[in-house]
Amino acid sequence: MAGNIQQLNESAVIRSLRRFRDTYFTNRAKVVKDELASVVETKAEPQPGLLDSSPVDVQFLIMTFMCPADICCLGATSRYWRAMVKDPLLWRYFLLRDMPHWPSIDHVSMPQLEFLDAPLINEEESLDDREEDGDRGIVSTFDYMSEYLKGCPSCRQQWLPSRPAYEVFTSFLQSLVPSSEPRYAMFGPGMEQLDVSLVTRLMNAPDVLPVSGTPQRQINGIGSGISYIFNNQHKFNILTLYSTNRAERERARVQQQSVSNKLFTLEGTDESGCPVYSPAPQVQQVCQVVDGFIYVANAELGRGGEECEVAQIRAVLSSAESSASKPLLVLSCVSRDDPEEDRITNLQKVTSRNRARCRTPCVDMAKRLELPQLANPWMVQDTVAESLSGLLDGISWLLRCSGVKLYGG
Repeated sequence: MAGNIQQLNESAVIRSLRRFRDTYFTNRAKVVKDELASVVETKAEPQPGLLDSSPVDVQFLIMTFMCPADICCLGATSRYWRAMVKDPLLWRYFLLRDMPHWPSIDHVSMPQLEFLDAPLINEEESLDDREEDGDRGIVSTFDYMSEYLKGCPSCRQQWLPSRPAYEVFTSFLQSLVPSSEPRYAMFGPGMEQLDVSLVTRLMNAPDVLPVSGTPQRQINGIGSGISYIFNNQHKFNILTLYSTNRAERERARVQQQSVSNKLFTLEGTDESGCPVYSPAPQVQQVCQVVDGFIYVANAELGRGGEECEVAQIRAVLSSAESSASKPLLVLSCVSRDDPEEDRITNLQKVTSRNRARCRTPCVDMAKRLELPQLANPWMVQDTVAESLSGLLDGISWLLRCSGVKLYGG
């Protein structure tokens, strides 16, 4: 079914591009003819270039192999390609194709999914009936190109501030001044349901995040957590909140059963029938003193997706002081890397985008947890517990939200 939809989308895009190309070059030939009629013809009539005159199917195939930045550069070569690469059907196709493979998404870059749920082509109209506006091609009420460039991780990186030379010396001086390290509360089913323990791997991966020690101070009687060093410079503290003890977690994992969550108390349901939770008193105390939250979600297919996840996240955020300003990092976590992806080359990655992934896409995770409805800044980051891939990108975002000055990647 997915293959048929993909083929239909490609067919619609090619039809749109072919119609625009034929209209564009027909009009351009007429303009050239009128101009030459009023002057002495001194040279041959300009002809379209090799790429311009190639079949639309070939042009579309070439663009599917190009990154967004290269497509935008192609649009800067001529008025024809500027209008061609801005075709809304083309960028809608790219959104539907590439979004499941984006490794991260946040509150700023999250696409408006309601516009993607509509049919690619209205059943009551054809491509020939759609309004056109000169070189801009088909007019759309929704800018799919902007949505793609806003959400694509490779494009987002271009907006990160570069590090000025004087900042190196400033950072050295700042490192000499003691400052309180940011503290984050980590919780979620991914800490307890996965075959590989993310917390255990985190504590034993000095090459990724060195452990700087366990501070002596206590956080409201709950514990001090563990301090880590990011980029060999910035210290931060993570306090893990488990819903059960270790013995109960191991027994539930072996028997594949759920256990009662000791972090929350079920208060009832709201008007829509969704559960309402309140954090345990000791959890509320933690929420009030931490600088942000890390939610470890189970992204393995067929796991997670429970209704209580949304309610528990909101219960934690509502218990925090100045809750709307505290960031939420969601680690969309699986136990191990997909063995198929390890064997894929760079060229194969381009041609295998349609292959189903063995994890929940981060865009779907954000929708599942209803993150766009939150007032807090949030980010979903694909993470692998065994290799800790993706973790540093999430921690970098979290530290930035806490006011830590990081530059570059």
